[in-house]
Amino acid sequence: MALYPPTDPYDTGFLDTGDGNCVYFEQIGSPDGKPVVSVHGGPGAGSPRRPLRAWDPGRYRVIRFDQRNCGRSTPHASDPAADMRLNTTQHLIDDMERLREHLGIEKWLVSGASWGVTLALAYAQRHPDRVSELLLQAVMTSSRSEIDWLYRGAGRFHPEAWDRFREGVPEDERDGDLLAAYARLMENPDRAIRAQAAADWLAWEDAVITGEPNGVPGMYSDREVDEQIAFVRICAHFFSNAAWLEEDQLIRKAGKLAGIPGLVVTGRHDMGCPPRTAWELARAWPDARLHISDDSGHVGSESMMRLVRDTIEEFKDR
Repeated sequence: MALYPPTDPYDTGFLDTGDGNCVYFEQIGSPDGKPVVSVHGGPGAGSPRRPLRAWDPGRYRVIRFDQRNCGRSTPHASDPAADMRLNTTQHLIDDMERLREHLGIEKWLVSGASWGVTLALAYAQRHPDRVSELLLQAVMTSSRSEIDWLYRGAGRFHPEAWDRFREGVPEDERDGDLLAAYARLMENPDRAIRAQAAADWLAWEDAVITGEPNGVPGMYSDREVDEQIAFVRICAHFFSNAAWLEEDQLIRKAGKLAGIPGLVVTGRHDMGCPPRTAWELARAWPDARLHISDDSGHVGSESMMRLVRDTIEEFKDR
């Protein structure tokens, strides 16, 4: 699949949110190009540091940003002093809108994957007049049923790994809310306790994805310890609160996306984000095109990436 040459950011900066947080952002491509905002997964993974090569740098203006408390944004969630009460889905929606205004953009294409789909949909449903298109991959809407599947139900396929995940919390909490128990561990002032809890959580994430097509061993845990702690602290914080969304909210309110064209693409063998969610979203969103890739899991495949690339090329001419 042909890719564009690597392009360095032409602009970087920090957006002051007014409540003690600063959100890192960068712009890549052409200042006069079609605006795109790339919404990273996790939550808490931070934007990829690798070059963007699927987007035509002469036609697109791609904005990447690190969501609150992760990546290069400050304060970092590895610091126990970072206040997680100031990091919710609504805060992130507001940050995106503040960033759009700061950059003087009227409308932008919103692209997201995994947790990034949740945030992209939540933003688009709040601000549909600011979204030109949606490009959504590895679809997750962070409903309670999806979260319960990822951190409990999928244990039916990986019982030994899930049992280790369960044993990562205190014994008297193993039959209760595991995510809330992990969230409490990630607030412990003892760094060693936080680091161990993060390692146990990420070992489970690794187990889920490794058995998929194109799964990569250590995909989640292969990061520096502070990044591990931040990732898991934010994940546990969001998912133990069901991302502060009503159950199935993003599917039920998908009609708000009417008039916004988009691609919904997911892997048939995605163990963490099963394709039924993508199917339900596409049924509820009048202008969505759905593709379920038969050779893909969560990380995608060459055929899936080719479809995404073709859609990127199509959208640049709208």
